[in-house]
Amino acid sequence: MEKKLAVYICTGCGIGDALDIDQLSELATSELSVPICKVHANLCSKEGAQLIRDDMANEGANTLVIAACSPRVMYDVFNFEGTIIERVNLREQVAWSQPPKAEDTQMMAEDYLRMGVTKASKMELPEPYKPEEELSRDILVVGGGLTGMTASLEAAKAGYSVVLVEKQAELGGYQKKVGKKVTFPYKEVQTNDIDQIIQAVQQNDKIKVYTGAKVESLTGGPCVFNATISQNGSKMEHRIGAVVQAAGWEPYDPTKLDAKLGYGASPNVITNVQFEEISLSGKITRPSDQKMVKNVAFLQCAGQRDPNHLPYCSSVCCFTALKQAIEVKQQDPSSNVYVIYKELRTPGQGEDFYRKAQEEGVIFVRSQDPEVLVSNGDVSVQAFDELLGDTIVIGDLDLVVLATGMVPRTAFGEDVKAKEKKEGEPEVETPQDAILASDILNLQYRQGPELPGLKYGFPDSHFICFPYESRRTGIYPAGPVRRPMGVANSIEDATGAALKAIQCIELTSRGLAVHPRVGDASFPEFFMQRCTQCKRCTEECPFGAINEDEKGNPLPQPTRCRRCGVCMGACPERIISFKNYSVGMIGDTIKSINVPEEYDEKPRILVLACENDAYAALDMVGLRRMTYNAWVRVIPVRCLGSMNLVWVADSLSKGIDGVLLLGCQHGENYQCHFIKGSELANIRLSKVKETLDRLVLESDRVRFEAVAITDYDKLPALLDSFAEKLNEIGPNPYKGY
Repeated sequence: MEKKLAVYICTGCGIGDALDIDQLSELATSELSVPICKVHANLCSKEGAQLIRDDMANEGANTLVIAACSPRVMYDVFNFEGTIIERVNLREQVAWSQPPKAEDTQMMAEDYLRMGVTKASKMELPEPYKPEEELSRDILVVGGGLTGMTASLEAAKAGYSVVLVEKQAELGGYQKKVGKKVTFPYKEVQTNDIDQIIQAVQQNDKIKVYTGAKVESLTGGPCVFNATISQNGSKMEHRIGAVVQAAGWEPYDPTKLDAKLGYGASPNVITNVQFEEISLSGKITRPSDQKMVKNVAFLQCAGQRDPNHLPYCSSVCCFTALKQAIEVKQQDPSSNVYVIYKELRTPGQGEDFYRKAQEEGVIFVRSQDPEVLVSNGDVSVQAFDELLGDTIVIGDLDLVVLATGMVPRTAFGEDVKAKEKKEGEPEVETPQDAILASDILNLQYRQGPELPGLKYGFPDSHFICFPYESRRTGIYPAGPVRRPMGVANSIEDATGAALKAIQCIELTSRGLAVHPRVGDASFPEFFMQRCTQCKRCTEECPFGAINEDEKGNPLPQPTRCRRCGVCMGACPERIISFKNYSVGMIGDTIKSINVPEEYDEKPRILVLACENDAYAALDMVGLRRMTYNAWVRVIPVRCLGSMNLVWVADSLSKGIDGVLLLGCQHGENYQCHFIKGSELANIRLSKVKETLDRLVLESDRVRFEAVAITDYDKLPALLDSFAEKLNEIGPNPYKGY
C-alpha cells in the first residue's frame, strides 16, 4: 500500500515535563519529513484516540508512529485495524528513567523517534496466512483415560467434534483399575465414577471413539493436521485442527528398587498399584494365602525423590497411601495401619484428608530410610522414628505397600527397546534432547516423531509462562503425561488443554499466531532463489515448523510457526523475513541512530532486548523511577534468537561503541519463551567475538546477559557497568566513517 506517515506525541504522564516536545515535533516534520505530526496531552484518552481516527479518515494516515508509553500497555487503545503501527517508548524508557530536561535525555528521545519512523517506513501490513487446504476444527485426543475423556467431553460441550484414540481395548485408562478414589473436597474416600464418564463419552455424538487403535502418523499443522489412525488392520484418515496428548503414565518398575525395600522377597510386599488390583475384588487380602489383612505398613517415596531412581515427587502417592490406609481401617477398624513417610505432602484442602486418616486410627511414622525385613515368610519394617528419636520394628505385617512413582508414558515408548544398542554395534552418544520413537503421535516432522521431553521424560513445556504448550504447535499435553498429578488436577488439566486446543483452532483459522505472540498476523516468507540448503533454519527452529525436501530445501509449515524469528536469525543468506520484522528493517533502524563524534564524549550503546522479559524489565526500571546510562538505545526483538549477526556489524560500522544482548535464561531451567532463542544467540555471539578480534575490534564491545523480568533492579548497574567498560576500551575506531 502507499504509505502516509503520521507521528503522534503524547505529553502526558510526565513526558512533556521531561522533554522538549517542540524540538521533537520539529525533528519529525523537518529532518524526517513526516507529513502529519500532532501533539496531545493524553493520547490514550477517547479524545486522543479519536484524533488519530480522524486523521486516518480525513488525511489518509495509514502508517502511525505513536510516541507515548510502552508498547506493552494501551495496546487495545492503539489498535487501529488495517494500519501499520509503531510504538515509541518515551515514557518508561526515557521520561521515567532519565533526568528531566537533560541534553542526553532529549537526544535519547530524538533517537527513539528516528528509529520508530525508520522502522515504520520499512514495515508492510501483515497479511494473515490462509492455507490452500480446507481448515479443520476437529480435535484429536490421544489417550482414553480420565484426562483424555474429560478433554473430549469439554471440547464437545464447546461445540467441537472430537476424535478420541485409545490404545487399549476399552476406555478408562488407569482409573479403570481403581476401586475408589480420593479427590476434592478431600473429606472421604469416594466411589470411582469412571464408568459413568466412559458412558458419557460413548453416548456423545460429537465424539468419535477408536479403541485398540493408535495414531499411525500425524502430518501438517494446526487446522491442517492429517491423522492416520490404525485399528484392527484398518486405517482411517481424519483432518484435525489441534491435538490433546493425554497418553497417561506407567508405574515405576518395582524390580529396580533397592533390595532393602523387600520387593520380590515376599509376595506380601507389593506396590500401591498392586494394592488397587487387590482391592477391586472387594476384599483386601494378603497375596500369600488370601487371608484378610490385619497389620499393614505403607512405605512412602519408594524409589522416589531418589537420584538413583525417580528424582522427583510423584505428587499423588501420599493421597493414595492415605486412601488405601483408610480402606484397610474401614474393612477392619481393629486393624493396625502404619504410614511410614519422609515428608507427608497433602497441600491445600488435602490436609482435611490427612486428618480423616488420623481420626480413623492410622499411625504415622516419620523415617527417612526404613528397611523391610523378610525372614521365614514373616515381614516386618525397621525404621528410625524421627519423632521418638529411636529405632522401632513393626512386626507381624500382613502387607507392606510400597509407594512407587508415576512415569510419563512418553518415557516408555513400546519400541524403546528396539533403540537399545545391539551386540557388536559401536557406542553412539544420544543427544540430550533426542526423541525416542514410540506409538503415541508419530509426527512426520523434521525434528522427530514425538514431543520433545524434559530430562525426566515429560513432554516439553515452558515451566513458568504457559502450561500445556509444547514445542509442537497445536499439540497440548495434559494430565500425568505432562507432570505427576491426581484425579482433581487431571480433570482441571484436561479442561485447560481442551481450551488451549480450541484457542489454537480459532486463532489459526484467522491466520494468527498462538502463544506467546498471540494474534500476530505475520509469518516468515522465504526468498528461495538465494537459499543454499544449509539447513540451519530447519535445524534451529525450536518448534519443528520447517521440514525439508530431499535436496535440503526448507518446506515451511506456517500454521506450526510461533513467529519467533529464530529462522530469520539463523539464515546466513538473510532470505527469511516478516512483513513487519526483517533483518534489513532492524538494520536500517540501527543505522538511524545519531552517533555523536568522538570528541563529543557521548558513546552509544545498542541494546537488543528480548520483548518477553528484558524489555519488560527495562519498563519496570522506569515504573520505579530508577535511572540508567543515557547512552543506551534499546530495540526490542521478538526473541534474541532472531538476532542476525549482520546487526552487530551494522552497529559497529555505524560507530556505535558497544552492543548488549539482553536475553532470557537458557539451559536446563530455561526461561526463554522460544525454548532455545537465547542459547542460539549466545552461540552466535561467540562467533562474532572471533570476527571482532580479527578486525582488531575489542570483543568486549559485544556482550550477552541473561535477564529475567524479575531482574529489573539489577539492570541499571548492569548497563552502567557496561558503559564503564566501554569507557575503558575507548571510542569505536569506526566512528565518523
